[in-house]
Amino acid sequence: MSWLNYHHLLYFWTVARAGSIAKASQELRLAQPTISAQLKLLEESLGHKLFERQGRRLVLTDVGRTVQRYADDIFRLGNELKNVVNGLPSGQQLRFAVGVTDVIPKLVAEQLLQPAFDVSPDIHITCREGPLPQLLASLALHELDAVIADAPASEPVSIRAFNHLLGKCGVSFFAASRLAHLAKGFPRSLDAAPMLLPSDSSSVRRSLELWFDAQGIYPLVVGDFDDSALLKAFGQRGHGVFAAPSVIEAEVSRQFNVSVIGRTDDIETCFYAISVERRLRHPAVVAIAETARSGLFG
Repeated sequence: MSWLNYHHLLYFWTVARAGSIAKASQELRLAQPTISAQLKLLEESLGHKLFERQGRRLVLTDVGRTVQRYADDIFRLGNELKNVVNGLPSGQQLRFAVGVTDVIPKLVAEQLLQPAFDVSPDIHITCREGPLPQLLASLALHELDAVIADAPASEPVSIRAFNHLLGKCGVSFFAASRLAHLAKGFPRSLDAAPMLLPSDSSSVRRSLELWFDAQGIYPLVVGDFDDSALLKAFGQRGHGVFAAPSVIEAEVSRQFNVSVIGRTDDIETCFYAISVERRLRHPAVVAIAETARSGLFG
């Protein structure tokens, strides 16, 4: 069995953080040729280049960034181990950086992310919102531990990403009291009815339009929105019917004081955790996936 040399890993980790062998040499109090030799041995043992030279700078390769991420965890845990053995508080927070696509309803995002807070009392969560391509770019740079999305990372994506299905559910249609009569005769009642839809970038929007066509229904689209919360706020005012994942049906009805006028399982809304790892490892992402599969969508 080939064992990882943690001295070599420490030298690599120090160079990656310091930004150069010269600075790492001062921090480690070792000669630069010594550090260079140890880095070469680590690269040979791993079978990959960890740095590439750009001018006078050393820049991490894609494999180097992955190794640095693991080294961060390894040496953080090492410090915690020393503190625990010495009877001292660790003083370390479990950090979790997650991206959520801007088309996912806030109520769904909140329920999906809630289990992460139960992983550790000292967890620190950083949540970023944006379009999927932007979040995947941050994931590729290891700025995020995972991305929560309503669509998988597709084949054309240039990064190595793995899609982990969290769950799927049908769609419910909601309306304020002035439009509650549309519950009678659903779904035919939606023909020519005022409708509020998510933006064109949402996979749910495309699924809704396909379903309308299949049903021979042609609602009057009176607004489309990037922000799902704003869409629901206008729906609460009675400006139109709107759709949301059935998994949050009770919360939507209560929070926005609207009624369910109908639902369908012909439209599936799916939710994914996207990671750069084939197997989920971060404890917060593992908790999110397990809770979603066994509870929220179970």
